[in-house]
Amino acid sequence: MSIPWGDIATYTTAGAGLVISIAAWRVAARSADEAKRSADSAEDVARIERERWHSDQTPIFEATLVRQGGDRATLDFQLIGPLSLQSLDRIELTISNSDDLERTAQLAGSRPQEELDAQVWGPYRFAAGADGVDATGKTVRPFDLKVGRGRPFGLERTAPPHWQEGPDRAQRWAAQFSHQPMRLRAVCHKEGVEPWVVPLVVERPPRAPWLH
Repeated sequence: MSIPWGDIATYTTAGAGLVISIAAWRVAARSADEAKRSADSAEDVARIERERWHSDQTPIFEATLVRQGGDRATLDFQLIGPLSLQSLDRIELTISNSDDLERTAQLAGSRPQEELDAQVWGPYRFAAGADGVDATGKTVRPFDLKVGRGRPFGLERTAPPHWQEGPDRAQRWAAQFSHQPMRLRAVCHKEGVEPWVVPLVVERPPRAPWLH
């Protein structure tokens, strides 16, 4: 019986080639996994750095309430930092509820939701007729600011909702909100950066009576 040395050599060569191919595939797959892990790690580091930078650049505001005559006041709104922020392209300033109550039309006997949302539940609203104030007195026209600069906004005392009745409605409204702070929400935009949402609490001036 003759031994097919040629076939054996062919099979041996083919088997060796297969082993080498498998080894090369494993090396390539391992290299691809390592490259992916490296890319993922680099992206994680970059994301963490972006989040840290974004947090460090959170706008810092100083808001002061200055009483005027009668039911009027002025909101002195200043962008005081951080210095590296330099400026904001657009600030959307809104008055938030001064208390933490949830007012929804789902409650029995409640007013329509649009009426509840339109009411300023707090001591002051933006005064009508200036700064692009909307019909509710909750918001002003968006504006820009540089760090170290500010803007004044006219305010007026809020009135009870039109659906509240009774000769003492003003007194009841004052009792509810006369000691509450004014709360604001500033959504801050800068080109190429995710917006910041900054809540502010503006305490009323000391010994500022609600009613005169």
